[in-house]
Amino acid sequence: MTQNPIIPGYHPDPSICRVGDDFYLANSSFEYSPGVPLFHSRDLVAWTQIGNVLDRPEHLDVRSGLAGASGGIYAPTLRHHDGRFWMITTNIHEVGRGHILVHAEDPAGPWSDPVYVAGLIGIDPDLAWDDDGTCVVTWSDVMRGGISQAVIDPRTGEVLSEPRSLWAGTGGAHAEGPHLIRRGEWWYLLVAEGGTGPGHMVTIARSSSISGPFEPAPTNPILTHRSTSAAVQSTGHSDLVELADGSWALVFLATRPRGTFPRWHTNGRETFLAGVDWVDGWPVIDEERYDVPLAKTSFVEEFRGEELHPRWISPGISPSSFARTSIDGLHLERGRGALAASAERLLAVRAEDELWSARLHATGDVALSVRMDDAHQLIVERVGAEVRARIVIGPLSDVVARTEAPADAVLEIRATEFEAERGARRGPDLLRAGLSSVEGFVELATLDGRYLSTEVAGGFTGRVIGVEALGDQVVVSRFEYESGAAAE
Repeated sequence: MTQNPIIPGYHPDPSICRVGDDFYLANSSFEYSPGVPLFHSRDLVAWTQIGNVLDRPEHLDVRSGLAGASGGIYAPTLRHHDGRFWMITTNIHEVGRGHILVHAEDPAGPWSDPVYVAGLIGIDPDLAWDDDGTCVVTWSDVMRGGISQAVIDPRTGEVLSEPRSLWAGTGGAHAEGPHLIRRGEWWYLLVAEGGTGPGHMVTIARSSSISGPFEPAPTNPILTHRSTSAAVQSTGHSDLVELADGSWALVFLATRPRGTFPRWHTNGRETFLAGVDWVDGWPVIDEERYDVPLAKTSFVEEFRGEELHPRWISPGISPSSFARTSIDGLHLERGRGALAASAERLLAVRAEDELWSARLHATGDVALSVRMDDAHQLIVERVGAEVRARIVIGPLSDVVARTEAPADAVLEIRATEFEAERGARRGPDLLRAGLSSVEGFVELATLDGRYLSTEVAGGFTGRVIGVEALGDQVVVSRFEYESGAAAE
């Protein structure tokens, strides 16, 4: 299969729909605001982010700190029905309130105020409509186990039937991520099993009725890389889409682990693409159908627009509450105190490449960081005339280097290849923190990338690169993210 994701960086749990020649795809966002990033494509290979579905802070309860890490918004389902786009998802902090359901005429927004589908306790809700217009929610039922379903009114969120169990999967752990897809006379129930790690897999069952009973495919799992040496691992949590020419495709999450045993992945679970053939009424996955090039991820941001680009996110808080663009750049309100580990007003972007560099041009006391969460970070801070590098691993936080620098010193972090001479046990990469000068990059600290990986930090997200004001009157004039530049 291709080793390149169609949407790189921490963009897990893809859900896709097609309207004419246009494809739209949504992902999980967890503790970051705004929630549920939304992408558009015409060819399934090249994608552009057009917004975030949950972009109003009053409609998104996310929480900061380690208590909020990998909480928030779990897997969404995106569908188009009767001229409208619909998105349903679960905020794990509001499970008792119910699944969040919104709709819009234009996927770029505005999206409606949410209604809540209460009483169906679980995660990963799916939306589907039967021929008579009946709308059903199908979800991973944490109370009963397996996959359950109920009839709802999508306009109000009212539950109109008793829940019924549909399928428990094939015996793998954590049957979740259900999607109901109609093809011909059959309803297909797509499910993820095995846990969202090395044992992840895609399984499927079918029925002539939207409510079952469902018969499992004789070739389950239809996609898995478990117990293989493939460069791409943890393949699972998927969604099917029919193309305009009648062919089909599958989007799914997977990881790109690196280094020696047990290998580490750093950018979270990313979105990949495969083709689908139908044989005897069952899908057969063709992982070699699409030639996916490396996505073009480099960008320079000078923050002169009226609004932040939708790529910018913040853990536990809305960026609109502390970040403001103007003709002279981005104004940031004061966040955490210098040497504090817990982010308070961090503006971040997802790391989307295996090798990259990020540079921050700003005035005032400011920090540039790469992080998995508040307990796993590499930070370069400028306070007054001093620039210092700090490493946070678990309860340990230490300034490992200091230097004098001008007030306009450009802060920089690089992700580079792991150096072979460092021993037989190779991590995924090396993270280097320092500053840029007329002579080039001045390195202050180097961190083994294993310490900022999912295998060490845990959780469901990936690395983000963040900016935070450590004092007042911080203005960011330029942020540069360059794919692969750090390898040079």
